[in-house]
Amino acid sequence: MSRKDFTKVRERLLSLGYIVTCFDTAVEAADYLNAQIDGQTVGFGGSMTLEEMGLYERLTGHNEVFWHQRIPPGKTSREVRLQANAASIYLSSVNGIAESGEIVNIDGNCNRVASIFYGHDKVYLIAGENKLEKDYDSALYRARNVAAPLNAKRFGVKTPCARKGDRCYNCASPERICRGLSVLWGKPMTGEFEVILIHENLGY
Repeated sequence: MSRKDFTKVRERLLSLGYIVTCFDTAVEAADYLNAQIDGQTVGFGGSMTLEEMGLYERLTGHNEVFWHQRIPPGKTSREVRLQANAASIYLSSVNGIAESGEIVNIDGNCNRVASIFYGHDKVYLIAGENKLEKDYDSALYRARNVAAPLNAKRFGVKTPCARKGDRCYNCASPERICRGLSVLWGKPMTGEFEVILIHENLGY
């Protein structure tokens, strides 16, 4: 796969009010975030990108990190999600990002999409170049028909997309994981938002 050009999306995101930082590798991005985030309460959204970057293990050494994929003894998933949503800093990947600036996420419990929108001092949105699409329709298509089926398969749910892995079937399954859609048309009015773009394929 040829390396994607971040010039257009970077310029567009900057014009929409985001801070934008680009890296060649996930290791470089993880080093940067580990240096930027210190002595904070930090919430994580569900994300294979964050998992692949090893960010939880790095940040927990000098921050208080809440992630429902790492539930400590005596805590429930719900309790950890609520702590993540109340943290000063929030980290999430994205399901699709358009060169025209729209950032798309689909969620099941909707803790992640809710937390991206409001409540933190700073939100970091992290995207490998596999998440980049030319426009909003393509980014939405990717979120629904690429990311969601792969995540459904990872979770082992009994949905048509998990079994076939090819597209969204807009199913009525009680195990359906795509329950909420968020689209950022621009940076929200409060809080600081930084988009981290990485020249590697990361997550779904």
